[in-house]
Amino acid sequence: MIEDQDLVDQSPPPSAPDPNPNSVIHPRRVSFEHGLLPIQKLVFADPIQTLAPVKQKLADSASDNNRVGSDAIADALGISGEHARLVLETLGSVLHSESDPLVRAKPEEVDSVGADLRDLVLFLYVQSYKKLLPRTHKDSAAVADVWPSTSAFDGYLSALSPIQLVRSNSRRFMPSQADDEAHQLSYLQKHLANIISLLAEPGEGEGEESLVLSMEAFEHLGFLVQFGDKGSDVSPLSQATPFFANSDPDMPAVPVPASQVHDWLLQNIASALESITERISGKENGPSNASDQDDAMSDACAVPNKVAPSDRGPCLIEGVSKTSLVKQASDLRGRSVKVVNCHDSVIYLLAPLRYATVHGCSDTTIVVGAVGKALKVEHCERVHVIAAAKRVCIANCRECVFFLGVNQRPLIVGDNHKLQVAPYNTYYSHLGEHMSEVGVEPSINKWDKPLTLGAVDPHDSLSHPAGVADAQAESAACVDPDQFINFLIPNWFSGEEIGSTKDNPFPLPDPYMAAQQRNLKNLEETRRSLRETPLEENRKKELSSALHVYFKDWLYASGNIRQLYCLQGD
Repeated sequence: MIEDQDLVDQSPPPSAPDPNPNSVIHPRRVSFEHGLLPIQKLVFADPIQTLAPVKQKLADSASDNNRVGSDAIADALGISGEHARLVLETLGSVLHSESDPLVRAKPEEVDSVGADLRDLVLFLYVQSYKKLLPRTHKDSAAVADVWPSTSAFDGYLSALSPIQLVRSNSRRFMPSQADDEAHQLSYLQKHLANIISLLAEPGEGEGEESLVLSMEAFEHLGFLVQFGDKGSDVSPLSQATPFFANSDPDMPAVPVPASQVHDWLLQNIASALESITERISGKENGPSNASDQDDAMSDACAVPNKVAPSDRGPCLIEGVSKTSLVKQASDLRGRSVKVVNCHDSVIYLLAPLRYATVHGCSDTTIVVGAVGKALKVEHCERVHVIAAAKRVCIANCRECVFFLGVNQRPLIVGDNHKLQVAPYNTYYSHLGEHMSEVGVEPSINKWDKPLTLGAVDPHDSLSHPAGVADAQAESAACVDPDQFINFLIPNWFSGEEIGSTKDNPFPLPDPYMAAQQRNLKNLEETRRSLRETPLEENRKKELSSALHVYFKDWLYASGNIRQLYCLQGD
C-alpha cells in the first residue's frame, strides 16, 4: 500500500516504443508450449471473475514470503493433491527466473517450497489460452512423400472426430514461429488489462484508477513476455521499461500506475504485431515455402534434411527423411530444439538442452541427450524416443516406444494408442556431464509411473461433443523385459575428447537387468556352441555365410543398413 500519492510516478508513457531491436517485445513461448495442462478445473471460461476469489483464497494461506504449497493449491482449486503437485512441477519447468526456489527445489521439497503467488496466478490465467489451429500445408506433394496417407488407427475414430481432424492437419503442418508468436501476442493484447490487475496493488484513492504496480510485481510479467532477442539471455524485464530502468538497487523503486504500464505494454505489443504481420504477409506474397518461419527459423522442409540454425530461437530440425543426423553439444549446448515432420530416420541430439519438442514424426528413432526443463512428443507414429530428461509430456501419439530416464512422472495426454514405456537404454561418453549441467538426476527414474490426463485438449480451438472432455487418455504399457535391448550410439566423433560416461547412468530395474543377463548368457552359449561344434572347413564357411546373409537381411528389414552407410560416409 502506498502511503504518499506523491511517491507514485506520474510521468507519461513514451509516445512510441524504442525502435532499438533489443526493445522489441516477444511472448515467452515456453509458457504457452510447455506450460498448459489439460485439466478441466484449471480452464476458466472467465479467468478474471474466477481467479480473483481464488487468488484471495490462496493469499490467505500463503506463507510470509508470498509462496503457496501444493495443499493450499489443491484446496483453492478443488483438485487432487496429485494434480496440485503437477501444477507446481509444470510451473517450475517454465518459470522465467532460474533463481526461484521452485526451480532449484529437490523433488522431495517441491510440495513445501511451493510457488510465488503471482507466478501461480499468471500460470492459472494462461490456462485459458487456445492454441492456434494448424493450417493445410502449402506443398501437399512434399508432405505426401514423407507421411503415409493413412494409418491403421484411422478407422478407430469417427469420421467427424475433432481429435482425428487435429491429428490429420497437424502432422502435415505445424504453425510457423511467426504465426504462433502473433497468436500469443494477440492473446496477451486482449487479456493484458486483466493480467495486470491481478498483479497490481491498491494505491491512494478508490477504483481501478488507483491501482499501482511495483517493480517487483512488474518483473513477474517476465513469465509471459520478454524484450530482446528470443532465445538469448535477456536482462530483467524492468530494465526494458522507461519506468524502472536504472533504478537505484539500494532504494525501492517507486510504484507506477497500473494504467500507465498497461498502455505502454499495449503500445509495444501493437508495434510487434505490426512487424510480424508485415513479415508473414511478405512471405505469403513471395515464393511458396513449406513453412512460414520467421527470419531466424528459415524454411527447413522445402529442402530435405535441412537444419535451420538460429541464435534467436530453438534449433529447428525439419523434414529429415531416410537418413541419420547427428547434432552434438557444440551445435546445441543450452539451446532448445524442435524436431518436426521427420520420417524413417535416426536423429541424435547429443547435447545438454533446455527444452525439446518432437512433432509430427514417423518411423524414426530420436536420441535426446539431456533435457533440463521439458521434452514434449506430440502427433507422432511408430517413433522410438530415447531421452534423459527432468520432465516428459506425450500427446496424441500412436505405436510409439519411449525409453526414459525421467525425474518426474511422464505425462500422457490426448488421443494416444498402443504406447509403450521402458527404462533408459543407452549412453554416450558425455552423457553424465550433460545431465549434470542441466540438472537431470540419474538416481531418480519414474519411467514406469505415467500420469494420464484428459483425452481431449481443452486448449485447442475446436468444439468437442458433450462428455468427450471427461474421457481419460489411454496410458502406456511397459515393454516386456525379454524384449528390452540396449541401444548402441556409434562413436561419431572419434577424434574428439572422450567423456567419462562408460555405461547407462540410470540403474536398470531388476527384471530388466535379469533379462539382459539371460540374453548375454544365451549369446555366450550360442557362441561357445558354434566354436565347439565339430565342422569341416567348408561347412564352417557355409555357416558363416548363412549368418552373414541373415544379418544382412535384418539390416535391410530394420532400416539399420542406413546407419552403416552414414558411418561409412563419416
